[in-house]
Amino acid sequence: MNQTKKIKIIISIIAISFIQGLQFSISPVLGQIKEHYPQVSVSMIQMLVTTPALFSVVVALASGLLVTKISKKKLLLFACFIAGITGFIPFLSDSFPLLFLSRTCYGIALGLACTLNTAVVAEFFKGDERISVMGIQAASIGAGMVIITTLAGMLGVFGFKASYFIHVIAFFCFAAIALSLPDTGRISTSGGEAVRLNGNVLKISLLGMVVFIFLITYATNISMHLEGKMAGDPTVAGLLTGVFSGAQIVMGLILGNVVKKTGTYTLPAAMLLFCTGGVLLILFPGNIGMLMVGGALCGFSQGMFVPRAMCEVSDAVAPAAAAMAAACFTSFVCFGQTISPFVLNAVAKLVFQTVTTGHVYLIAVTGMVVAASAVIISKSM
Repeated sequence: MNQTKKIKIIISIIAISFIQGLQFSISPVLGQIKEHYPQVSVSMIQMLVTTPALFSVVVALASGLLVTKISKKKLLLFACFIAGITGFIPFLSDSFPLLFLSRTCYGIALGLACTLNTAVVAEFFKGDERISVMGIQAASIGAGMVIITTLAGMLGVFGFKASYFIHVIAFFCFAAIALSLPDTGRISTSGGEAVRLNGNVLKISLLGMVVFIFLITYATNISMHLEGKMAGDPTVAGLLTGVFSGAQIVMGLILGNVVKKTGTYTLPAAMLLFCTGGVLLILFPGNIGMLMVGGALCGFSQGMFVPRAMCEVSDAVAPAAAAMAAACFTSFVCFGQTISPFVLNAVAKLVFQTVTTGHVYLIAVTGMVVAASAVIISKSM
């Protein structure tokens, strides 16, 4: 494959990653939405970020089989269209149920993008080059989140509904994929053998679910965690979400070298980065500098964990089953994101009798330490 074709494919991967980044388009204005809909519970407000993951579980699993019927390029173009349209549905009525429905439907785009982004990388890149491109993928997701959340936070100054306009990015992604991604047709299979998964895929997927129950708390809580003069400021919340995303960019660009240093312990190392960042969030809710450091560490964690885990699941199966393996991992991760607000808020209520963002972060950090320790022990045996 020549260099020009590689560059075009990478452009397509970046465009797909921006579709994934739209999951967090509403994160900087969650505080404003809560004020606008005071009758709605905090958990339901937080689910505006995580509810796309719920529907994407089904879509991701389906996409593993859909690629044997429809080409990845056509499925991705459909995902871009859905991501764009669902961003403007809430303008039809000032209704929380309609907003919630639009975010749920965006899950179709999220499920397709998460699964097929990895499948595209697995199809066109091998070996160390695959790890490097997976890093670029993670970096582009981070870049998408930086641009999307920062602009959404700035638009939020004019009211939370203004942030919906950020979904116009999806139509630019549509054009980029249409022009840059080769259409290799549907995946051909030889009986059922080609799409068979294995125990390693299941183990990594289960770990991904556990990790994202804790990791997603950064995005779902940060806008409501601010204290002092920053409280309720969507611009600051957007900045902090942007720092998180920016850290993913940096980690994605250096991922190949990081993996060489951490080896088989890359995943638990990523998990412990979140723990360190989470401690800073707990201790300094009114200090913008420390919050930015904490957000960066959490971003490094996600930028390190996801692409490495995706590489492991795609390497664990035959090439034709890479999309299904990615779908399995994506489904478990999305399920973890979906249940996170309910699980952690319930645990916080049980342990502390009240639910605050500080309590949620403390539970998330504690749970992640336990999970990372278990992974380290299992790899040492």
